[in-house]
Amino acid sequence: MLSFIHDLRYALRILLKSPGFTIVAVLTLALGIGANVATFSVVYGVLLRPLPFPQSEQLVRVFDDLRGPNEQDVGMSAPELWDLQDRSGVFQEISAVAPSNSAIGGGDRTVRAESLITSPDYFTLLGAKPQLGRVYTKQDAVPGFLEPVVISDGFWRRNYGSDPHIVGRKMRLDSDLYTIVGVMPPGFRHPGRTLNTDVEVWCATGFYGAPFPVPADRSQRFIPGAIARLKPGLTVAQAQARLDEYALQLSRRYPKDYPTAATWALRLVPVKEDLVGPQRTELFILFGAVGFVLLIACVNIANLLLARASGRRREIAIRLALGASRLRLTRQLLTESTLLSVISGAVALITVLFLKDAILSLAPPDIPRLNEVDISSGALFFAFLISLLAGFLFGLAPALQAANPSQIENLREGSRGSGLGRRHTRLSRLLVVSEIAFSIVLLAGAGLLLRSFWQVLAVHPGYNPSHLTTVQIWIPASNNPDTDPYAPEDKRAAFLLELYRRISVLPGVQESSMDGNDTLPMNSGRNYSPFSIQGRAADSEANPVADIAVVDAQYFHTMQVPLVSGRNFNSSDVFKAQTVAVIDQTLARRYWPHQDPVGQQIKFGFGAGLQGVTIVGVVGDVKSDGFEAPNVPHIYVALGQFAPQNAVVFLRSQGDVQYLGEAVRKEVENLDPNVPVHSISSMDQIIARSLADRRFALELLGIFAAVALLLAAVGIYGVMAYSFSQRTHEVGIRIALGAQRTDILRMALSEGMRVVAIGLATGLAGAAIMTRVFSSMLFGVAPSDPVSFAAAAAILAAVALMACYIPAQRATQVDPLTALREE
Repeated sequence: MLSFIHDLRYALRILLKSPGFTIVAVLTLALGIGANVATFSVVYGVLLRPLPFPQSEQLVRVFDDLRGPNEQDVGMSAPELWDLQDRSGVFQEISAVAPSNSAIGGGDRTVRAESLITSPDYFTLLGAKPQLGRVYTKQDAVPGFLEPVVISDGFWRRNYGSDPHIVGRKMRLDSDLYTIVGVMPPGFRHPGRTLNTDVEVWCATGFYGAPFPVPADRSQRFIPGAIARLKPGLTVAQAQARLDEYALQLSRRYPKDYPTAATWALRLVPVKEDLVGPQRTELFILFGAVGFVLLIACVNIANLLLARASGRRREIAIRLALGASRLRLTRQLLTESTLLSVISGAVALITVLFLKDAILSLAPPDIPRLNEVDISSGALFFAFLISLLAGFLFGLAPALQAANPSQIENLREGSRGSGLGRRHTRLSRLLVVSEIAFSIVLLAGAGLLLRSFWQVLAVHPGYNPSHLTTVQIWIPASNNPDTDPYAPEDKRAAFLLELYRRISVLPGVQESSMDGNDTLPMNSGRNYSPFSIQGRAADSEANPVADIAVVDAQYFHTMQVPLVSGRNFNSSDVFKAQTVAVIDQTLARRYWPHQDPVGQQIKFGFGAGLQGVTIVGVVGDVKSDGFEAPNVPHIYVALGQFAPQNAVVFLRSQGDVQYLGEAVRKEVENLDPNVPVHSISSMDQIIARSLADRRFALELLGIFAAVALLLAAVGIYGVMAYSFSQRTHEVGIRIALGAQRTDILRMALSEGMRVVAIGLATGLAGAAIMTRVFSSMLFGVAPSDPVSFAAAAAILAAVALMACYIPAQRATQVDPLTALREE
């Protein structure tokens, strides 16, 4: 320990004697370590940290799949939910989870809130406790919806001013009164997908009694999914095996509800995997990228230490000659590099602590669990560990090189004008080769993402998003249809059509349309439904499914979707008329590949679709699920015949988005103040949000690649500059013997670019292997895309040439007389 303290004190003195070197090294390492600590904090908080619930590994999502037609997550019925709870023998508790919109009244204006409909034991299942009041439980169960509701901390603060007496207060949710019984803690989040924002209101039902079907029908899959807690001792694989057997039993017991051709099955997914699984590849790729940045920074510092050690070779040789062991000297030099790295780690950690919120603000808001990201004890341990590892990594090679036991060679190479040692030169150039190889991998990855991003932007969405404003509307739904003025579809249709008449004449509006929320591209409110084609056997079509969207007669004109054949909807398409539909080209090609679908009859399972629908037109395809997603078949039905609860207004105008939205809000309030308006946005903003994850990955990897390129350029420049500063005598002799300046320049550039060429070849081979992990993030681009690889190699070669040229040009300016005197 005393020896270590002496080494530490000596290392500190050495670093303080060279403040310029120390500052450059600390800043370079702090950049690499800080990026790693920040990225690790996000990866740990989002992917690795257990969910904040007791025994969170027991929590699973339960999905219904139809394996015959290859349909996933088709929803479950209430009787099925009850069977899973009481008879499957797999779950301690199970709860439905159904994200929904709600209209909240009682304030200055009715507002929309993100609500979650659950079973009564939802909070018991999660083991969640409120910060105020209590949560609802099975003891509160009654037919229909339970009266108690629970609200989020954010909703409590925004809408009730953090009123400490909120418990027991009544709240109007849509058209019904509920009692607030609890407020959840600030950090509580529903561990699942939502519609637009975090859940603000939790309400519960047992799914029996009005407004639900009585008696309950097993074929009506109106519950989107469920969350459950496995029984103690059961693994997910064991539970899945038991559920597979139970699903077979139910299929035999209810053959009409679970037809053999559909191959109905239950699927379990750990809640954590369901929540963060889509971000796993992206975050791990970014974590790997910052690891490469740290490696490049370590290589740079290793080269700096090699160059710095050349000035200490006489000192080290004398110490070896006086009896110091190589191990003792290596330990001393490693202590210096480790101290340098630990200082850099401390600087990086302090910087990350101060910039944590700014760093998180760069991430897309839809990445789950961002609220749980912090500089935890795990992040602190990681920062300490990676600092020690980096110090050992960049310090080992220079330490072993400097502590070479050949004292005579060290004394000779440490003398003035002796030139650069061969081992030193080989090691330094090997480090530059590795630096270039790491850099080309990052540049190739960034190039692939950039090319992929361009390919996505080049996709035509099927509509014109320019100057298009969207405003969403939620029509409240009562638990008692008899007292709900909008329960009949014709009443909702009348309200929406009257609202359209008012907003269509707003100043500055060029075109407008009133449609169902399921027409909004890149929106979560899709309405996928099976349908049948009249005249065809049901099993021959393998249960066709389409996205059924409600539109008015102006939708295709406003969105600029072309009409391919047939006709558009018109004012005569109302409830008393023949039910009609317009389909897109994808559906027409798939089910009527060699005939005209106009005039064909189809049926689907709700509203007027039960009686049969006539296809009257075919329109162009619309990208509703994202630009990179395959085209989904669409069936468009008339607003006058299928009035939605959740509607969206499209306005094409040169006017300001917020101004138009507020104008629509005013017209809605004039018509019915209990109908909330929300999510005012331009179509360009919606598209930008849908591309946020892809843009985030591209920006970060681009930044890392730029940093790697800069570090590589500095490394190449440093090695070449140091190399020729040590060869001044040799260059002087060459010039004295008749070498031209261009010969010296050619020699210098060829030496430098030879190293660069080896690094490029090695890096491109490595990139061809490493970039395969990008395949899930690419669109329209192969992982080994030659254009991206060639561009990355060209950029790095150009930067490297410039980094070699500057010291090479300086070498040609050597005065032979001055050089020959340096002996």
